[in-house]
Amino acid sequence: MFPILDENPIRVTPWVTYMLIILMVGAFLAEIIAGEAGERAFYSFGFVPAVFFGNAGLPGTLALIPEPLTLLTYVFLHGSLIHLAGNVLYLWVFGNNVEEALGRSRFILFFLLCGAGSALLQGVLNDTSPVPMVGASGAISGVLGAYLLLFPRAKILVVIPLVIILYPTRLAASWVLGLWFLLQLAEALMSDPNQPGIAWWAHFGGFSMGLLLVCLLHRREFPLFGRGNPPKGLGGTAPF
Repeated sequence: MFPILDENPIRVTPWVTYMLIILMVGAFLAEIIAGEAGERAFYSFGFVPAVFFGNAGLPGTLALIPEPLTLLTYVFLHGSLIHLAGNVLYLWVFGNNVEEALGRSRFILFFLLCGAGSALLQGVLNDTSPVPMVGASGAISGVLGAYLLLFPRAKILVVIPLVIILYPTRLAASWVLGLWFLLQLAEALMSDPNQPGIAWWAHFGGFSMGLLLVCLLHRREFPLFGRGNPPKGLGGTAPF
């Protein structure tokens, strides 16, 4: 099941969401242009649990930034075009409404904290892993958690693949995101965090961070468990 768009209008231009997408796409293009140097950048700017928790070290040529900063920089790197496209799609569909509900400055903080929290959870479960963790999936999982609490009744246009047929339908956000979360949790419980692959626990951690942080950061004009529509009377810019 893939979300295509939501029927949840906004009254502002989601500049932060656009900026995050541009940064992710730009970083991916830089990886491709850099070739082998781009792959080495995964160790310099990706989140490497063994290095972060002091169980291993990087050669001096790769240790380009303080290790704590990789909790932020890893979010903007992606391992493949499909990896990038999936994250951009989910951020495009769900990010704009969450940005409006939080305000731009708070949304930036929210996004980065969800990314950091998701990496820490995945890293704690395997603190000796030398495999770099990259991608915005954990941070975007936080966006999905926030959307679920803010707009559970909003309608989401999704496409369900049925063998060779793509079946479009509209479902409430509570069903789309609730099912998404259960699938992530099931995959996490069945996965071995010691093996390379998708960081399922990072998705779980990011989603949980999103549920918590949105309770603290949302604007009063956007109450939790709302009806999925922006409140009337908001102007043309989101407050910072």
